[in-house]
Parts: sequence; structure tokens; C-alpha cells
Amino acid sequence: MLAQSRGFSGFAVDDIAAAKSFYTDTLGLEVTEEEMGLLGLHLPNGPVVLIYPKPDHTPVTYTIANFAVNDVEKTVDALAERGVRFVRYDGFEQDDKGIMRGNGPDIAWFTDPAGNILSVLSES
Repeated sequence: MLAQSRGFSGFAVDDIAAAKSFYTDTLGLEVTEEEMGLLGLHLPNGPVVLIYPKPDHTPVTYTIANFAVNDVEKTVDALAERGVRFVRYDGFEQDDKGIMRGNGPDIAWFTDPAGNILSVLSES
């Protein structure tokens, strides 16, 4: 029934201007302004994800987007230089940079200004 439709996803933020700045300036992603005050987050080699304002936004407790990269450590270093702070989770062994290694792909988690969880993980 939906096989011929166009699918897309979205997530909420409490401050649309802060989100636009973070995704554009900090992460270096393409973000477009869409109708009704929405943003279009253009994922590399992927779909456009809608970002919408929600004043009473509460961040979810799971990762909303993963970015597969060639070198997690180099990417973590570059993001840290841009002010990104990496999240540590109880029960996961993470190194000084916040990278979990050896339990699946190397991965490091961080949040956007609204508290939404994102990650960079090893492509291989």
C-alpha cells in the first residue's frame, strides 16, 4: 500500500535557530529552510530529515541519527574542536575521548542543543 510513497522522518527541537546553527556550522551539514518554520536536514547520501520546533520538547533516550565515518577518532577530535561534548553512558567502556571500542563498531555519542542523541561510528 505504501510501497510507492515517499517516506521521510523528522525530529523535534526546542530552538529551531540553535538547531540550524548546530547542524550547519558545527556539523557542516546542509540545512534548508522549509515551509511552516521547518528545517530540512540533508543527510549525506541519504534522505532529507525534517526538524520541527516543539516548545515543550523532551529529548528521546535513543540515538536519532548515526553518521558512519572512516575514522571515528579523527572525527571525534574535529567535532571536539568545534565544541561538541561527547556523552558517556554507564555500562559502556569508553576511552578518554568518549569512544566505545571493541564491542561492535567504534562509536561515540553526542547531543544537539535540544538534547537529541547523535553518534559517529566506524563505517567498517
